[in-house]
Amino acid sequence: MQMSRPVLTLPEEDTLVSDDQLESILGDVLELYGYDFTDYSRASFRRRVSRLFNNDRFLTFDQFRNYLRNNPSYFTRFLEQITVTVTEMFRDVTFYKMLREEIFPSMTALPRIRIWHAGCATGEEVFSTAILLHEANLLHKSLLYATDINATALERVRSGIFPLDNANQYAVNYALSGGKADFSSYYDVYGPDAGFKELLTRNTVVDTNNLVSDCYFDDFNLILCRNVLIYFDKPLQDRILKLFHRSLAPAGLLALGSKETLNFSAVERKFFQPGVEKIWRKK
Repeated sequence: MQMSRPVLTLPEEDTLVSDDQLESILGDVLELYGYDFTDYSRASFRRRVSRLFNNDRFLTFDQFRNYLRNNPSYFTRFLEQITVTVTEMFRDVTFYKMLREEIFPSMTALPRIRIWHAGCATGEEVFSTAILLHEANLLHKSLLYATDINATALERVRSGIFPLDNANQYAVNYALSGGKADFSSYYDVYGPDAGFKELLTRNTVVDTNNLVSDCYFDDFNLILCRNVLIYFDKPLQDRILKLFHRSLAPAGLLALGSKETLNFSAVERKFFQPGVEKIWRKK
């Protein structure tokens, strides 16, 4: 049932949803829309739900909950806000230097390179990887899978469009990561936006994927899931790490975010860490 958006005034102060309210939202989203957030970090989930409640100026929690339950179009906004991820080109430049100088040169003998960006958000890391592969003369034999739960974010990946205002920072990150070319050669300008050239998008497959419930079993040479696991509780982290282990080819590599680790995980003994960056190789 489609409902008109109520016109509301801003509450006098921000509201933090209670434990019971949070559980009711989790149940509604699973029952009505099929998305299971029950194993997400409660603290992170509460912050994002509370922020959405306050930003959209609902007066009461019941009003917010009823609107979410009865308006599927609002659930799209809910999903976008709950799963929003901060990302940028060549984020953590030392990580990309390791990819450039050590990881990708070790893959030159492979007949085919398969890479999975799990939780890719709007795709800045996907395009960063594509640039490195291109400069290593490996992109032509690479296949990049870009997946995320957020369908709106994936449309950005498919289009290859990004705000032109970000280009200067991306160029700095690119140079610091060892890039020697002119970063602007990789995109065209369209008014206030820029679009990556087709050579960076032609070998990328974009698809919706829920790491909580979906399966992806294939022989990947590299899986990147950076700054995603921090939003999950420990049991869900272990489930996803087991999925990654099964999805990697022998001696495949798993890359995590700067605050993530395999230490004390269910798969810790099935990997070893060849360097100082957050990259592990499957035994």
